[in-house]
Amino acid sequence: MARNLVFMVLDSCRYDSFVQAHKPHFDRFGAAEQRWSYASWTAPSHYSYLMGLVPHHSPQGVYASEVYKQDFTAWMSRLDIPDLGFQSFIPQLSLPKLLKDNGYRCIGRVSMPVLNSFTLISKFFDDYKLMSNHNDFSGMVDEIEFTPDRPTFYFLNIGETHYPYMLKDSDLPYILGVHGAAKALAAGDDSGGRVVHSNGNGSASFFDADKLEFLHKQQIRCVEYVDQVFSRLVEKAPADTYFMIMADHGEAFGEGGYFGHGPVMHEAAFSVPFLEGIRPS
Repeated sequence: MARNLVFMVLDSCRYDSFVQAHKPHFDRFGAAEQRWSYASWTAPSHYSYLMGLVPHHSPQGVYASEVYKQDFTAWMSRLDIPDLGFQSFIPQLSLPKLLKDNGYRCIGRVSMPVLNSFTLISKFFDDYKLMSNHNDFSGMVDEIEFTPDRPTFYFLNIGETHYPYMLKDSDLPYILGVHGAAKALAAGDDSGGRVVHSNGNGSASFFDADKLEFLHKQQIRCVEYVDQVFSRLVEKAPADTYFMIMADHGEAFGEGGYFGHGPVMHEAAFSVPFLEGIRPS
């Protein structure tokens, strides 16, 4: 039987946050590579992943089209299924569709509203759900079950590493995402997704350097929390389960005057960790 597959995306987790964290359970899979996302925003990055692509190396001196072919061909060794080359993905270019055709249950659990079940990203999944809480990787793990009679593909979008990095009752401003910005505009609030907290004299201000450094350190701490929950998932998985761990994009913490991700053309928004391998014994 083909291997189970767990595909984990730590939302917004930039490479250096991942490698600086104390994460013994992730480290069991080896050292993370620094790779580059195809997009700097959640939705398009996840769409590319569900095409069967993963963060790339940005190789020089090669034909870019050959890199795609190698990415698709890598699924043969990952899942121990022969003939999973590029042609197998045609015409849908869909990893869940390909896996369903090979007998997999396809289950998605996501944290970000832009990936909700009404979007096209949920197509071809047998069971797909937006978690009710943005920070509920633990709840995802509680729901995960593997069956001995059929391989399972779990696609997990982890929200703990996304702003505001699990912070509660803080003085951080509320920064609206796509859904929140749309609701605010409908209610007559034209602030959109801008940072609109008071600096003490009634005017709006951007995060200062100390706050940006604090946020970066908080993302590192969130990686450490996710690592602890991840240990439970590894224990639940059968011995030959294949794990893939990555981020969908990075995050700018003041570099070049940027904060966040999306309409940010800075390498901090594209640099991501990547590691993969069979469940360690």
